Amino acid sequence: MLPAEAAEREIVARRFAEASSAWGYELVETPIVQDLVSLEAAAGPLDGIAFRLVDSDGRLLALRPDMTVPIARLVASRMAGEPGPLRFRYAAEVFREHESLRGQMRGFTQLGVELVGEGGPAADAEMVAVMVEGLEAVGIRDFTVGVGTVAVLHAMVAAADADAEWGRAVLEAAHNRNLVGLAELSRSAGNDRVAQALRVVPRIRGAAEAIDACREATAGLGCDDALDDLSATWELLVAAGVSQRVVIDFSVMRSFDYYTGLVVEAFAPGLGLPLGGGGRYDGVLAAYDAPLPAAGFALGLERVMIALVEQGVEVPVAVLDAVVGGEPAAALRAAATLRAAGKRVVISPCVGSDLVAEASRLGALEAIEAGGESS
Repeated sequence: MLPAEAAEREIVARRFAEASSAWGYELVETPIVQDLVSLEAAAGPLDGIAFRLVDSDGRLLALRPDMTVPIARLVASRMAGEPGPLRFRYAAEVFREHESLRGQMRGFTQLGVELVGEGGPAADAEMVAVMVEGLEAVGIRDFTVGVGTVAVLHAMVAAADADAEWGRAVLEAAHNRNLVGLAELSRSAGNDRVAQALRVVPRIRGAAEAIDACREATAGLGCDDALDDLSATWELLVAAGVSQRVVIDFSVMRSFDYYTGLVVEAFAPGLGLPLGGGGRYDGVLAAYDAPLPAAGFALGLERVMIALVEQGVEVPVAVLDAVVGGEPAAALRAAATLRAAGKRVVISPCVGSDLVAEASRLGALEAIEAGGESS
């Protein structure tokens, strides 16, 4: 990243940090290189997702593909026994393998939060509200946060009279939003109500009425508890004043298999990929002998930057206040005085018209030529 773009990214990341910090989320960091076995213990197989490495002892390692599991390991190890809930935020690089020529970045920066140790609709609503306020804080004007629950799909799979391979195929099709594939798989569900629900539910989208429509479509399939939680979450989002940015969308799924309930994704018009996403992952910490409910989300900084450009939003980067030239010692003293007053200053060996040209080239507001001991 060249200076101008890096400066804009820094400002956007700072805005998100301030927005999430206002909710009490504290900064944490985790290693980029992780033990692969430990990652897969919680996230499941990472074939085709994680970049793999082998250290000098022959141990399998991986570049972290997200921050959820590393933070879960942090809680289970460094913060075992700490009273919760725990609120964390981060800005971190992650790395994911993709098939060649798919056009997706393999290394990118995530801005995110994790809420560990609290479950239920109140925690879910907090996650969604922080996402909405975070997107507003970074400057995205036009966006929608889609909210769904994987628990409905898991309940439908459990209610079907089909084998485990069929269930895995259904989950994969849902992750890929392959509605045609789901319709084809519904024919072998072994349960007419499940078959009908698989065709209908992923197309349901709206506000509170969408939950009612899903309840009707899945009657008798064991989805009521999940829909009750989602309904309570929606009511809390209305109370929080963010529901105008949110849509209930039962097609929302996530690529990792560890999600257990609420799932969220943020979209901006014209951007072919989500700005970010996340959800509830209550089983992850149990893999590290620290069973705790947890939920979180991450925004892709690169996608946020693209959306800002497409929506015509300028990120105001701090300008250079002055270029100070002239006699070296005097220039140093003058620059120190200006910096003490909060100014951004560059020292230059130039004088006269060359100094003015240098200030113009750097976009500085002033060119100041210092000279003499009293300057």
